[in-house]
Amino acid sequence: MPRLEPAGGPTMYFVGVTTGSSSIMKVFPKWAAELGLDATIRGIDLPLDDAADGYRSVVSFIKDDPHSLGALVTTHKLNLYKAARDLFDGVGEDTALLEEVSSISKRGAELWGHAMDPVTSGLSLEAIVPDGHWAGGGELLLLGAGGSSLALTLYLHRRRARGLDVPSRIVVTNRRPHRLEEMRAVHTRLGTSLNVEYVLAPRPELNDEQVAALAPGSMVVNATGLGKDRPGSPLTGAAVLPEGGLAWDFNYRGDLLFLDQARAQVAARGLRVEDGWTYFIHGWTRVIAEVFHIDIPTSGPAFDRLARIARSTTARSATQKGA
Repeated sequence: MPRLEPAGGPTMYFVGVTTGSSSIMKVFPKWAAELGLDATIRGIDLPLDDAADGYRSVVSFIKDDPHSLGALVTTHKLNLYKAARDLFDGVGEDTALLEEVSSISKRGAELWGHAMDPVTSGLSLEAIVPDGHWAGGGELLLLGAGGSSLALTLYLHRRRARGLDVPSRIVVTNRRPHRLEEMRAVHTRLGTSLNVEYVLAPRPELNDEQVAALAPGSMVVNATGLGKDRPGSPLTGAAVLPEGGLAWDFNYRGDLLFLDQARAQVAARGLRVEDGWTYFIHGWTRVIAEVFHIDIPTSGPAFDRLARIARSTTARSATQKGA
């Protein structure tokens, strides 16, 4: 279990796998100054698929320590909630639906958990995909059936309910069947009218087959964590991405092999390629707003200023490292 020291002042945590490598460690102090927050950030690294005691110790620590105000949870958001759901005094509607926690915050003496991904993934998707794109018949291939993929389908379900365009077909692949079964169960509870296919793909070659079957203008998303938490890509080097389509990696750091594969096809296939930077900005600003109970716009001059601060800070760090 992680060793957790009491915070000496207002502190927010990042619960992940390799948090020290994240840009947020350099960006947060700059954002805190911009937002007028007297607070620091600490990382808590847990192994992938950690034991329940590890997750419970983190949640209990944040709950009991008076200066620990909350946390953003990445890779562990499903497992953490399953292991420690009884420690939360309240959860948001999407937390109960998705059975995950990506944001831990306090309301007085109460500890609350929220699933922010339906909001942050939707904001990111809207920033990446041109208006009216899906009306042309493009499809969506989600490589990986974890919490981020499930959250994105929830956003699309709500988008369709508002009468807006959505992918004509959504294909979700995963190496193991239980994640696909969990996603299907949530979609059944929702009564979604999205056209979703669930495909077991334990080998990258099977993902390649799903890519080959996509219509022109489709989007392929790496939601597996490969390229960040673990090296590699969910596709082989032989995969041919859809003509005029989009390739989106939820990651922005790591070996990013999926992005390399996509960028190599930009000219030949007319691709638009996006990394996880926009997702990073929306994900963190939404959770910071929740933890510190402040308003942070999702667009406009104030949001753009935070984005510029983050970009300039990470660019300066890369220069200092000789990158």
